[in-house]
Amino acid sequence: MKIGRLAARAVIGGLFVGHGTQKLFGWFGGPGLEGTEQMMGALKMKPARPNAIAAGVSEAAGGALLLAGAATPLAASSLIGTMLTAIWKVHRPKGVWVTEGGWEYNAVLIAALVALIDAGPGEVSVDAALGREEWGPGWALGGLALGAAASSAAIALGRRGSSPAEAAQEAAAGESEVGRAATGDTAGDPVTAVSDD
Repeated sequence: MKIGRLAARAVIGGLFVGHGTQKLFGWFGGPGLEGTEQMMGALKMKPARPNAIAAGVSEAAGGALLLAGAATPLAASSLIGTMLTAIWKVHRPKGVWVTEGGWEYNAVLIAALVALIDAGPGEVSVDAALGREEWGPGWALGGLALGAAASSAAIALGRRGSSPAEAAQEAAAGESEVGRAATGDTAGDPVTAVSDD
């Protein structure tokens, strides 16, 4: 039995379950739904509460599916979407390196998720039990595209809640000022914290 994909799924999926439950329930020292809603407001992801719920559910459910190796392309797509949104709304203005609050870690997770779709979840997985151990490059590209589309839609819908002047100002500024959050900077964390360094 090969264990590389199982190990990757366990670590990545398990940690995303943790991130999602931090957002939804305040587990593992997270902000809970109220704190996540405030962060979404600071990120100008309007309406804030539905965005908070969507981020938490995407991470918790996507992480659980990835951990189980079930519907791997869909699971990875939901996580890719949260990572792309985190890059755009939080980390992009800070540059590449995670030590500066940049998007390096998010990009590594996206690459790992695309690789898991391409290679498949492995023989110890729900997908394999259903006869779908490998997915292939078409599914990997599709998963990446679906995640990007979901992220773009979430950001665009968030802007719809802003006045036209606010939306134009955000777009022109490249959203370099994304607000403050009480929980501080958690550099690789997908949209649970925002800080001004």
